[in-house]
Amino acid sequence: MLLPIILLIIGLVILIAGAEYMVRSASSMAKKLGISSIVIGLTVVAFGTSAPELVVNLISSVKGTTDLAIGNIVGSNMANILLILGIGAVIKTLKVKEGTTFREIPFALLAIALVAIMGNDLFFEGSGATVNAISRIDGIILLCFFVIFMYYTYGISKVEGESEGVETYKWPAAIGMLLLGLAGLILGGKLIVDNAIIIATMAGLSQALIGLTVVAVGTSLPELATTIVAIRKGHTDLAIGNAVGSNIFNVFLVLGVSATIQPLPFNVDINTDVLFTTAITVLLFIFMFIDSKHNINRWQGAMFILIYFTYISFAIFR
Repeated sequence: MLLPIILLIIGLVILIAGAEYMVRSASSMAKKLGISSIVIGLTVVAFGTSAPELVVNLISSVKGTTDLAIGNIVGSNMANILLILGIGAVIKTLKVKEGTTFREIPFALLAIALVAIMGNDLFFEGSGATVNAISRIDGIILLCFFVIFMYYTYGISKVEGESEGVETYKWPAAIGMLLLGLAGLILGGKLIVDNAIIIATMAGLSQALIGLTVVAVGTSLPELATTIVAIRKGHTDLAIGNAVGSNIFNVFLVLGVSATIQPLPFNVDINTDVLFTTAITVLLFIFMFIDSKHNINRWQGAMFILIYFTYISFAIFR
């Protein structure tokens, strides 16, 4: 048991380092092209910090460990809202732009709601379905929503200001960092999936639980690091865009690509986690209109963190 745990930790370190290199290089390229801060957060940084989930899910799909893949997405989205934004708000009140409140958060809500609908074929189709699964058709539909989201983001890039607080590198260095980051993501992702399966089997735990907790938190660490750095530099737009954008990317891109490559059988036991993630996304939207308008305050951040650890304790006990 000790060796798989050590290899899992090593995989997480390599994965996070790879994501860091990817985010730095991609953000540098975006700034050189004159892309605004919020757009970098919603796209470049969100994609970079969602890359660990993408790699883990692709490897899980190929290996047929679909519970791990879906658990990773649901757990990561849960952690992004409750843990990442919670910690960020405790550090400093997060001021949320009106566009994020009325468009991007509802987009994230639509994404997780689609997971609940697409995964429960037997419930929605009755006798017309034979198994619960996120099919290839579902995957293609999710990718279409991803294209719509990217088109929307391209539109707001025309009205937002220039990017700030993003370090730039010369093109050769940026490209080299990008390739190094991709290599780290692939190697780290494989180590995580392989050893998470071994640990789950040896400990008698479900792959869904491992995906929801250990793997989800591990693959969400880049979001946490990016959020803390952005807040310390005063760029709360980048922090919010990163967390909300990552949730959108996780479903529309990561789950969409995974299901298109290999249909993902959907375990109804994970419905509780999907519905809970849907509920906390609604709560995030409601918080935009409580106390100070369009802010996530410290007490709200503390509540998010408390809710997260309470639910994870419930999930482990369950």
